[in-house]
Amino acid sequence: MAEATLFRGATVYDGTGADPVRADLLVRDGRVAAIGEGARAGADGAEVVDAGGLALMPGIVDLHTHYDAQLTWDPGCSPSPALGVTTAVIGNCGFGIAPCPPALRDTMLRNLSVVEGMDLGALRTGTRWEFETFAGYLDLLRRLGPSLNVAVFAGHSAIRTAVMGEDASLRIEPTAAELAAMVAQVRDAMAAGAIGFASSFSPNHSGWGGAPMPSTIATDAELHAMLEPMREAGRGVFMSATGSRATPEYMEDVAARTGRPAFISTVLAMYSDSAPTRGLAMYDRCAEATDRGHEVRIQASCQPLTFDFDLHTPYVWYPLPSFAPVKAAAGDAEALARIYADPSFREAFRADLRSPPSGVIFTGDWTQVAVAIASDARRDLQDRTIASLAAEAGVDPIDWLFDFGLAERLGARFAGRFFNNRDEGVAPLITHRAGVITLSDAGAHLGYLCDAGFGLHLLGHWARETGTFTLQEAVRRLTSHPADAYRIPGRGRIVAGAAADLLLFDPATVGISRLRAAHDLPGGARRLVRDPVGVHGTWVNGTRTFDGTTILGHAAGRGPGAVLDRFSA
Repeated sequence: MAEATLFRGATVYDGTGADPVRADLLVRDGRVAAIGEGARAGADGAEVVDAGGLALMPGIVDLHTHYDAQLTWDPGCSPSPALGVTTAVIGNCGFGIAPCPPALRDTMLRNLSVVEGMDLGALRTGTRWEFETFAGYLDLLRRLGPSLNVAVFAGHSAIRTAVMGEDASLRIEPTAAELAAMVAQVRDAMAAGAIGFASSFSPNHSGWGGAPMPSTIATDAELHAMLEPMREAGRGVFMSATGSRATPEYMEDVAARTGRPAFISTVLAMYSDSAPTRGLAMYDRCAEATDRGHEVRIQASCQPLTFDFDLHTPYVWYPLPSFAPVKAAAGDAEALARIYADPSFREAFRADLRSPPSGVIFTGDWTQVAVAIASDARRDLQDRTIASLAAEAGVDPIDWLFDFGLAERLGARFAGRFFNNRDEGVAPLITHRAGVITLSDAGAHLGYLCDAGFGLHLLGHWARETGTFTLQEAVRRLTSHPADAYRIPGRGRIVAGAAADLLLFDPATVGISRLRAAHDLPGGARRLVRDPVGVHGTWVNGTRTFDGTTILGHAAGRGPGAVLDRFSA
C-alpha cells in the first residue's frame, strides 16, 4: 500500500456543506497531510491520482448496517466499499452475535436468519465463533482487519438470548438475577467500546419459527434498566426499531432519562400512500422533542423500500396473525402448499388486511406488489402487479397470488413497493432537520434487497437529478452530519490532520446499478447486490479499498479499517 497519495486537481467537498474548492490533496500515513498549496511540495514518493474533473469527498458514514456475522468471514464488507462507504455501524436493532455462549450459537444464527433475511446455511458455514463476550468479538474484528471503520452496538436481543437462552423469545419477565446479568453485559460492552445500545419493539421482527425477537417482548422496566449503563457512562446513543410502541414521545422519555440521543427506525416514518401525512408528523414531533432539550431523531431512508420475496419466506406478511402457521412451517414446501391452498387461511389473510395491525409493512394495496421472477412459461407476467393480473382474471388478488404461487411450485418471486415510492412524499422527510440519512440495512435481507448504495443514490438522484439538495449539502448529510449525530469523532470531514476516509466520484454520472444476483456467500448461497456507477475509488485511513472496479485485498489479508471504540460525549 502507498504511504502517501496525491490527489491532483480534485474538486474537494469537505463534508461541512461549504462550497467546493479545486485543489490538490496529499494523504500521508493514513491522514490528510495538506490541501491546496503545499500538497505537491510534500508529495515526494507519493502515488499520484489524477482527479481532474472528479469530486473528492469524505467517505460515506452508514449508521444502519447488519454486517455482524458477515464481518467474521468477509472483513471486506462487500459491497459497501465499492459503494463509497468508509464507516459502518453494526448491531442495529439489537440483532448482533455477541455476547454468545457456545451452546446458544445456533439459536442466535437461526433467529438472525429470519429477522434479517439471511441464508442460514451461509451463516452456519461462514460465521467464525472465536469469541464469547462482546469484548472478545471486538478483538476478533481487530485481528481480522475490516476494510471499513466499524462501530458496534450492544444489542438487546443478543444480550437477552445470551442470558435467558431459548426463553428469551418466550418469557416476558426475566428473573432478578437474569436482569442483573443483562445490565452487567451492557456495562461490559460499554466499557469495551460499544457505540451505544440498540433494541427493537417492531412487530415485523420475528425470529426462528415465528417466535418474536427477544427484545420485542421486553417490558419498559427492562429496557430502562439496560439503558442505565449508558446514562452512567455519559456517552453512547440509543437506537430502536420502534414499531408503534415506541412513539416519538416514548423515545423522548428515554432521551430525558438517559441524557443521551435517541434514534428511531421505523417504516411508520416513511412515506406511504395509505398514510401520506403520518411520516412527516413523526419528524415534526421529534424536532419538537429536540427543541425541548431531548434529542430524538429519525433514521431516514432516501430510497424506495422495495422487497424481493417468495412464498417460501413471505416475511413481509409475517406480522399478520393469519401467517402464524406459515412462519411455523419454516420454509417446508409441502406444509406451505397445504396452507396456501386452504380457503380458511386465505379468508384469514383477507380479514387481516381489512383491519391490519399498526406498523405492518403491507396493508392490502395490491398495486404495490408485482411479479418479479416467474418460470419461462409465465415470463410474460413479470413486472405486472397482482392487482392488474387478478382483475384481468376476474378473481380476488389473494386467490390469484396463491393459485399462481402454487402453479409455480412456490418458485416465483415478487417485488413489493411499499414505502417511499413517491419523490414528492419523500423529499420533505429526507430534508427535515429531525432526520439522519442512513437506513441501508447493508448485510441484511440479502435475498430481497440491497440498499447499501443509498449514499450514491442520494448524490445521483436527490442532488443531480432532482436538485432537492445541492451537492455540497448532500455530501454533508452523508458524512459529517451522521458522524456528529452518533458522536463519532474524527470522521466525516476533509481537514488537515483528519483520517483520510475518501470517496472519489464523477458528479455527472454517480449512482447505483440495478439489482443483480451473486452466488458468493459461504456455501455458494445467493444474494442480491448493486454496483456503483461513477465511482473512481474509495480510501479508508489512506488506503484504497475500491479502485473503481474491484474491492481490494490488503497485505496479510487485513484491511485498513479501525474498530472504533472511543466516542464523543
